[in-house]
Amino acid sequence: MVSKNQKKLIRSLKQKKYRKQHGLFVVEGIKVIREFLNTHYVLKNLFVLNAEVHLFHEIEEKKRQVVSELELSQLSFLTTPQKAVAVFEIPVAKTEVKHEGLQVVLDDVKDPGNLGTIIRLCDWFGVERLICSNETVDCYNPKVVQATMGSLTRISVIYTSISGYIKEADVPVIGAFMDGENVYQATLPKKGLLIMGNEANGISATIEKEITQKIAIPRFGVIQQTESLNVATATAILLSEFRRGV
Repeated sequence: MVSKNQKKLIRSLKQKKYRKQHGLFVVEGIKVIREFLNTHYVLKNLFVLNAEVHLFHEIEEKKRQVVSELELSQLSFLTTPQKAVAVFEIPVAKTEVKHEGLQVVLDDVKDPGNLGTIIRLCDWFGVERLICSNETVDCYNPKVVQATMGSLTRISVIYTSISGYIKEADVPVIGAFMDGENVYQATLPKKGLLIMGNEANGISATIEKEITQKIAIPRFGVIQQTESLNVATATAILLSEFRRGV
């Protein structure tokens, strides 16, 4: 039986301040949990339905607890709960500065779904490091974790002052803008920083000053009334162009 204190702790992890206070975050679903178990992430507790407990036979019993569907629903942040919920320790934040290859830099991206998708895109396109402004949504937000589908285990996500990070990087700094050069006609570097901006306001004026090349995804519709693309969608298109011919 799940105790009241366990329920209270897990439910509190929906908020960043409690994740930071306890150094813990939540992962849901058998597939995603297995992704985290196969990495350096440290498991604190696993709650699983009896029918699925055999899938986690290697987990020591003091960390593994069989629960009912009702109890699982009380622990889950999802509308339709998965068959297992796990609590992992948040690893020590990475702060090392490396300007190698192509890196994506996020300037104040707020939506958890967007960040989760961008982490998956970095995994797909072989971008090993994702640099985020301190204002960008926390990568251990439950919605972000689920949206990454395990890709968070393979991508280094670093939170820092991106203005300072850019200044230290002696590489091209490419920004996505509505009025930039047509990306399909632009010459793109193999190494550099790809800056993606906030969902509503784009790249901030402070960061815009650091941009060395502005690129844009052209609109092909006849009416052309669509204001902009979703930031995750735009990231996918741009990364595809960066990787073309590699």
